[in-house]
Amino acid sequence: MLVNNKSLKGMKSETTSHEMLTASNNYEQEASKPIDKIQRRLAQNREAARKSRLRKKAYVQQLENSRLKLIQLEQELQRARQQGLYMGGVLEGSHIGFSGTVNSGIAAFEMEYGRWVDVQHRQICELRTALNVHISDIELRILVESGIGHYFELFRMKSTVAKADVFYVISGVWKTSAERFFSWIGGFRPSELLKVLVPQLDPLTEQQILEVCNLKQSCQQAEDALSQGMEKLQETVSSTVAGGPVDEVSYIPQVATAMEKLEALVSFVNQGFPERCETVDILVNGFIVMN
Repeated sequence: MLVNNKSLKGMKSETTSHEMLTASNNYEQEASKPIDKIQRRLAQNREAARKSRLRKKAYVQQLENSRLKLIQLEQELQRARQQGLYMGGVLEGSHIGFSGTVNSGIAAFEMEYGRWVDVQHRQICELRTALNVHISDIELRILVESGIGHYFELFRMKSTVAKADVFYVISGVWKTSAERFFSWIGGFRPSELLKVLVPQLDPLTEQQILEVCNLKQSCQQAEDALSQGMEKLQETVSSTVAGGPVDEVSYIPQVATAMEKLEALVSFVNQGFPERCETVDILVNGFIVMN
């Protein structure tokens, strides 16, 4: 009996302890619920604040991008006004064909050319700075090749717009007055480039002098051939225009017909670009880098 009583007391004691432990755990769990809820709320607030900062940053960046685009558009608009684009209902003759429509190819070229000039100015400043700080030959060559590549890009642009209006390229209306004075088939004469650059390369070795003379001769021969071709094309235009009565009504259609038939003129203009590219490339790789 005594043993049984002790066993019962022990069982009651264990039951009581277990109940107390369970109650304690339940109390701790209930007590920890507000803390967990607060921590979750704080985490949610931090995440919401982070997302808000990101949205604000993105919005500010969007405003900045819009501001830069607006500045760029204003600059292009100003260049367009200066170069004679269609503004305020006024059409300049350089953009108008015989149908009276605006030539979109020319408009695109002048926009692109404005950006090209900006890049050219930046590259020239970089080259001048590089020469003043005496950078390595490798770094200097990279800058020079970048500048040459930029000029080749201009030749590509001219070749593209020549397909839209070859007479626009020949006239060089986008250039300054001084540049137009030296204009030849939509650009410069390679021989004129040699006259300007070669004196700046002195002293030259005998081999370099010989190569310059050979380059001058080949440039002159190519220029003469292209000039003769242009003269023949001009005669063709004159013959086409002179084929009918000369009056204001019939003159314009005759010129338009002549232009349509002279696809060879585009070919002549495009032939001038590789000649210029080759001359510049020879000068850079054969003389400037060696000096």
